[in-house]
Amino acid sequence: MNIFRGFFLAVLAALLWGVSGTFGQFLFQQRGINIEWLITIRMLVSGIFLLLFAKFGEKSDLFEIWKNRKDALQLAIFSITGMLAVQYTYFAAIKHSNAATATVLQYAGPVVIAIYLAFKNKKIPILLEFLAIVLAILGTSLLVTHGNIDRLSISGTALFFGLASAVALAIYTLQPVRLLTRYKSSVVIGWGMLCGGIVFSFVKAPWSIEGTWDAQAFWYTAFIVIFGTLIAFYAYLTAVQMIGGQKTSLLASVEPLSAAVLAVAWLHVSFSAMDWVGSLLIVSTVFLLSKSSSKSANH
Repeated sequence: MNIFRGFFLAVLAALLWGVSGTFGQFLFQQRGINIEWLITIRMLVSGIFLLLFAKFGEKSDLFEIWKNRKDALQLAIFSITGMLAVQYTYFAAIKHSNAATATVLQYAGPVVIAIYLAFKNKKIPILLEFLAIVLAILGTSLLVTHGNIDRLSISGTALFFGLASAVALAIYTLQPVRLLTRYKSSVVIGWGMLCGGIVFSFVKAPWSIEGTWDAQAFWYTAFIVIFGTLIAFYAYLTAVQMIGGQKTSLLASVEPLSAAVLAVAWLHVSFSAMDWVGSLLIVSTVFLLSKSSSKSANH
């Protein structure tokens, strides 16, 4: 029963992230909502609620992490280079392209991790990892050129933020590993979000509201903050505890496909056959890298 629940929560988190990305595209492009403001609100509200959950739901000591200078420094770095960077680059890529393209590009993150670990460990990638890297490059090329290598089908800005979000996702995944072995994930992510939100408040204050606000804009913003952040992160982390990080990340590959389907069906985003092929190539790298890590674990 726990395995089934873990699978359900992993897929739920991925679907919520996919939907919130598409809602973000609607808010940026059709209601003129400021991207920096949305990130500030999303991180501040989610950070506060996650820390309240850690304190009263899990009975955690919220300030223990700040008492160790090394841990406090790691948390500060994670807040900016991991948590804040991954949110900003992803939503900036959506603003300059669309939710489907941005979400698929971000899923090149596991390949960035594989390349980084190969350099760090001074180890040549095994065949499956090498194949994943080739497929990610090929998939990204198809996605951003539609198969015509003479020109980009998205802006250079969108490509930059899309690839930056893949790098940020890699940092977000690798950087807090030590902290997560010492403290509850709700504490690490709660502080990461709150600190990132406080820092970003100096870029765009939470009370500096722009855009056209109607019932639709309000509910979509509420969905992004509550379902796309709070519930999605909690569901994902609970799934990791139940079925492990490898299976959870594999199931989370539903996210780019759900974002693509929703963006095409609802926002009428143009997604060609080449886009679908490129997306499937990138998503397939998650499966290859998962297979590669399970082979490494067995040796």
